[in-house]
Amino acid sequence: MDVRVVLHFAVLTRALSLLLQALFNAAIPDHEADAFRPPRIEEPLYLDPVVEGCLGGLSHWDAEHYLFIAERGYLYEHNFAFFPLLPVVLRGLAETLLWPLSGWLSVRGRLLVAVALGNSALFLLSAVALHAMSRAVLQDRRLALLSSLLYCLTPANVFMTSGYSESLFAALTFGGLFLLEKGFTFRACLALGIATAARSNGLVNVGFLLYLPSLRALSQIRAYRATTAGRSKALRYAWVVARLLVTSLLGTAIIALPFCAFQYYGYRTFCTPSTSLERIPPALVSLAERKGYRIPDENGPPPLWCMRPLPLLYSHIQDVYWDVGFLRYFELKQIPNFLLALPMASLGIVAAYAYYQANPDMCLRLGLWESASRRLDKPTPGFFNPKVFVYVVHSSVLLLFGTSCMHVQVLTRFMASSSPVPFWISAHLLLLNEPLLHRRKTSVPNVQLRSHNSSRNGCTNPLHNPVSALLPHWRTCSPTTQCILGYFLSYWVLGLALHCNFLPWT
Repeated sequence: MDVRVVLHFAVLTRALSLLLQALFNAAIPDHEADAFRPPRIEEPLYLDPVVEGCLGGLSHWDAEHYLFIAERGYLYEHNFAFFPLLPVVLRGLAETLLWPLSGWLSVRGRLLVAVALGNSALFLLSAVALHAMSRAVLQDRRLALLSSLLYCLTPANVFMTSGYSESLFAALTFGGLFLLEKGFTFRACLALGIATAARSNGLVNVGFLLYLPSLRALSQIRAYRATTAGRSKALRYAWVVARLLVTSLLGTAIIALPFCAFQYYGYRTFCTPSTSLERIPPALVSLAERKGYRIPDENGPPPLWCMRPLPLLYSHIQDVYWDVGFLRYFELKQIPNFLLALPMASLGIVAAYAYYQANPDMCLRLGLWESASRRLDKPTPGFFNPKVFVYVVHSSVLLLFGTSCMHVQVLTRFMASSSPVPFWISAHLLLLNEPLLHRRKTSVPNVQLRSHNSSRNGCTNPLHNPVSALLPHWRTCSPTTQCILGYFLSYWVLGLALHCNFLPWT
């Protein structure tokens, strides 16, 4: 039943997102931003103006890179900042499912339709995967449901809808982590490895692969210590350690392989090019000359980064094109962007602080073992569950890296598509502080959420959506609820209005 509630709400929010972006894009004139806008070489067909008018807001800012790569491939050097999985998915949809429309829609038109359909479907998958993972980790049905519903109102909504890789990455990451929690290590590695082909920060997921199997190995060693003796114990210890090492090495290789392969492709494209400028459409060559974009040329000298001991194209692009580096963004003129990212950063800080306050001893032990007194007790379900530790650490690492080494305004979508913690802590605070949700002092799984009206009438509704039930009672909600839902809803709407018209956003 809970999955049906999540799916229903996710479908509703996706439909509203597509409708609102079309309305905002039609009502608000586009800002003349200094963004990547390649010329349209292909002649538009009959339905192209209609699709552009309805879905054109999904192609702005970095989405233009993904659409260009899906249509033309990796032509410009800075295109390699965008990983290939989403362009492959979009082109695959355009050439298969949407191929019957090729007589009425150009490739770009079909790609825009693929963005709307593909990212909507991927968002639904990510919401279901987050709910399943939340149930497995939190062991609290109410908290899992509420956090998944909040995810449907994610502050990074516009990036989950438009031509960005956030929905794809979230679906693969949350699905992979669910498989890892359930013990399907090899399948989890495949999912997390594919996620690395969508976004570079998929490499950070290696930490889960190293940590969660280590917990299982320690549990097995403790069990063997209590039940076996002598040589048999030593052999079992050796087997557990060997299996852990093999799993860790193989899994790390699987997750890192897409990143390494993509960097090698970039190296071969620019350091040993086999393309001449005559094979590239003149309009695209002219754009490169005007904007200073580097394109592969077999007759030209190789770029300087090819001479480095470790020639990573991705690092070169982040440094030269985006000016990304440690503390580079700490300037007075960037204060508005820091304020824009402050709510998401606050959720990450509150989550880490609250978890440490509730489990200081376990945090000092890195969650690998518990004291003898705690081991005898059944773990408390909810956000302070010992299983949550590694996710809080992961969220804190993303927060620290995003604040110190990235354009800080992207922190919102960076964390919202990579970590469940912002949604878990938000749901935890709502259940803790909102009287209308009737939070009990202890979390009890399999207890139905009840709305204010249903509790008065003494009945429950198994398909009840607690988030939509809170909105009509906005004025009577607690300040915590108003702050959290206000943040989620305002960013959900403002992102569509601003981003879809080339105005700066997260």
